[in-house]
Amino acid sequence: MEHAVTIDKLTRKFGDFKAVDEISLSVDKGEIFGFLGANGAGKTTAIRMLCGLLLPTSGSGTVNGHNIFTESEKIKQSIGYMSQKFSLYRDLTGRENLLFYGSVYQIPNGDLKERIAELSESLDLKEFIDRPTESLPTGWRQRLALAASLLHRPQILFLDEPTGGVDPVFRRKFWEILYRLADEGTTLFVTTHYMDEAEFCRRISIMHRGKIIEIGNPQELVKKYNQPDLQETFISLISRGESNG
Repeated sequence: MEHAVTIDKLTRKFGDFKAVDEISLSVDKGEIFGFLGANGAGKTTAIRMLCGLLLPTSGSGTVNGHNIFTESEKIKQSIGYMSQKFSLYRDLTGRENLLFYGSVYQIPNGDLKERIAELSESLDLKEFIDRPTESLPTGWRQRLALAASLLHRPQILFLDEPTGGVDPVFRRKFWEILYRLADEGTTLFVTTHYMDEAEFCRRISIMHRGKIIEIGNPQELVKKYNQPDLQETFISLISRGESNG
């Protein structure tokens, strides 16, 4: 199977501090892959390098076949990115936001309106799309941000803590949408610190202090380390990482 993402010994330093320390992995096309780790583990720095937003210090990598050192603009054109911080304009309606972002992607006006109607239907946004975003609950803002990241039909969707601040019921509904996208062939690369969210991924990598300390299927990792659930597995691995550090 072809890889959507491949990185080898990818490193990012800030002065003497290694925020990401020689991480290596590959993600298959159409896979749901999770980056699991506590805040400050290096997940966001890693994902920003993969999205062409931050230049690595060393190592190598490709995203959709594009080199992360030399082809950042090509990467940006072929991916969708949803940051953990809500990035749409709060004084615009959802539709106005989508029209603006569609123009940034240079989508022809007729195609853009059709795409917005399609996403409004598939993401169940009809009731909220013409309201100012500042008036929307957090969960619906996140769904709107997802729509913005999907406007140009990206091959890979990077989601950085996509359900932060939303309740568990809405989180599950959000993941039903993500599963549907994966079934349609979109590769999903998700950072999270929620254990229930990590369990939705086909594979996860566990990060600690900038390093990947384990990669595998969530259920298989629980069995491998003889723990009752993923949370205890995560705690056990982090404890080992602390003692080895």
